[in-house]
Amino acid sequence: MRARCDLYTGRMACALCETRRPRRFCPGVRGDICTTCCGAEREVSVSCPLDCEYLLEARKHDKPPLIGPEQIPNRDITVTDRLLSDNEQLLAFLSLTLTRAASEMPGVVDFDMRDALDALTRTYRTLQSGVYYETRPNNPLAAHICGVVQAGIVEFRRRETESLGMTKTRDADILGLLVFLQRFELDQNNGRRKGRAFLGALRGIYGDDSVAAPPAASSSLILP
Repeated sequence: MRARCDLYTGRMACALCETRRPRRFCPGVRGDICTTCCGAEREVSVSCPLDCEYLLEARKHDKPPLIGPEQIPNRDITVTDRLLSDNEQLLAFLSLTLTRAASEMPGVVDFDMRDALDALTRTYRTLQSGVYYETRPNNPLAAHICGVVQAGIVEFRRRETESLGMTKTRDADILGLLVFLQRFELDQNNGRRKGRAFLGALRGIYGDDSVAAPPAASSSLILP
């Protein structure tokens, strides 16, 4: 969809509002749009590619969400720097698995990732009580992500056993890392309906490097 030509003035008009003059090409709508629509519709009605230059610039000016203590999920679970440093490779693996699972399903946004992480943490919490019960979200996109992550953890442990003769990855450690990622999503989510700031942050940190350093666990969001 290109910019629309106004029949009365002969000027090109924004592909979204069809009123203002377009100023930039939007890869999300594959057309030329005005700056007003770019700001108002970005990740609201438009699914913005994560590498869009205007999206990346806007990320620099995003205001962090206001998060109250009561909003922090699983507050009884303490995530420490030691947990992250001791399980650096597993955290990178989980992060990459999440982003790759999301890339397999068009339309996945941060709120889908939130649903998936909520279900995964609920599942691993049951293991702490000795009774395994898998929580599957009703959201089909989140359910797909859960399935991919669960299968990935099984594969991670299989390779670990082949390499070490045993698995050293504990369910409690997996739960702690999932809670960390759950809080990281809450911290990054910009509240836009089609927002993918969390996914963009994970890809920016890890890329394709499975041994990249994890984000620092220094804020009250990570350590309640």
